[in-house]
Amino acid sequence: MDHRLPLTRHVSAPSSISSSSSGSMPLSRRSLFLGAAAFGVPAVLAGCGSEDPSPATGGSASGGLGTVTLGSNASDEVPKKSLEAQVKAFTQGAVKVNTVDHNTFQENINRYLRGTPDDVFTWFAGYRMQFFAEQGLALDISDVWRDIGGDFTQAFKDQSTGVDGKQYFVPSTYYPWAVFYRRSVWEEKGYQPPKTLDELTALAKRMKADGLIPIAFADKDGWPAMGTFDILNMRTNGYDFHIQLMQGKQSWTDPKVRQVFDTWRGLMEYHQPAALGRTWQEAAQSLAQKKTGMYLLGMFVAQQFPEADRDDLDFFTFPEINPAYGTDSIDAPIDGYMVSAKARNVDGAKALIRQLAQASSQNIATGLDPGTLASNSKADTSGYSALQKRGAELVSQAKHIAQFLDRDTRPDFASTVMIPSLQTFVGKPAEIDPLLASIEKQKAAIFR
Repeated sequence: MDHRLPLTRHVSAPSSISSSSSGSMPLSRRSLFLGAAAFGVPAVLAGCGSEDPSPATGGSASGGLGTVTLGSNASDEVPKKSLEAQVKAFTQGAVKVNTVDHNTFQENINRYLRGTPDDVFTWFAGYRMQFFAEQGLALDISDVWRDIGGDFTQAFKDQSTGVDGKQYFVPSTYYPWAVFYRRSVWEEKGYQPPKTLDELTALAKRMKADGLIPIAFADKDGWPAMGTFDILNMRTNGYDFHIQLMQGKQSWTDPKVRQVFDTWRGLMEYHQPAALGRTWQEAAQSLAQKKTGMYLLGMFVAQQFPEADRDDLDFFTFPEINPAYGTDSIDAPIDGYMVSAKARNVDGAKALIRQLAQASSQNIATGLDPGTLASNSKADTSGYSALQKRGAELVSQAKHIAQFLDRDTRPDFASTVMIPSLQTFVGKPAEIDPLLASIEKQKAAIFR
């Protein structure tokens, strides 16, 4: 998953969110290494722009703008159907969607953009968008923003703006991270959302005694554990420290970071075992099947619930650890679209992203995908499910909005250091100090 805004490290909140300026800090312009350099490039991604494995969808090429190719990481069933439905409404040309497994897409995006990329590609707001803009791999779409700007808050525009002040990204949907649970199970057992870490631990013990695995957990794909680290760090050390750590400005051997891992280790006995062999979808299904009691994940967890059970899905924000910070910070990543610098059909690409930015397109997205919220301020929220309404409220009340670990730091650091390091911790949580020393050593080389 991956992001940031042009002049501040503080991530302005979407929609009606009011964000505290106290979290702002300057974003230094720096020379960035190539992300995901250690990964090989599957042929399906490297050649996406020239050999499309998917059938054409969308309007007829007789619409005047020809065929637009769209490289997509929406490989899961629900978001894939959502994107297909949105591009079918495009009447100015044909759209060929090239869908690649989400993780494969992310790990190879840099080489993909330097090869023969599609005209348009799915990506993330903020820092991750800026990385490719600075590398000259993304097209300036400031002219598109002159057309659509009135439909988005300044916060969303900030998250779509490069360090040069130009726009390179069109926001589509966003989603908060929280602790999800089945309301019917909790009502049956008499569980109440915990407000502190001690209450969370007591609840987990009670669930264990009741025969439930307390906390669903999976990290086969590498990124889910990042969400756990994010929230524990923000709850323990505050948003500012967390963002400085992501920027390479704090040491991973700092006792504050050690405390985060100590806290996490203390919760491990309540986590679903064998997490490195489980996907997030499988963990979500265990929650849906009432085998686990709660699950820290993005709101997209709803994708894994049968439609008839979605009204039973509820959540609470991760509880307080340090009273100095309370529950003032959450992760709420923004997804959307960019145009590659090598786009062959620039006019068609810009026309497509203009449509994907429209409220009508985002209404389709939030209607088909119950785990997302629309970024367009004119989108129709009257049809939001109870879960979506609660998600929007959670985000609007947060003081600080982070984009997610692998979106708030350098892509090379996230991919080559943090994924294997967190998986090492999940596998052997007792060995903290050598792990943190290793992370710090690698960080020093990358952020040098």
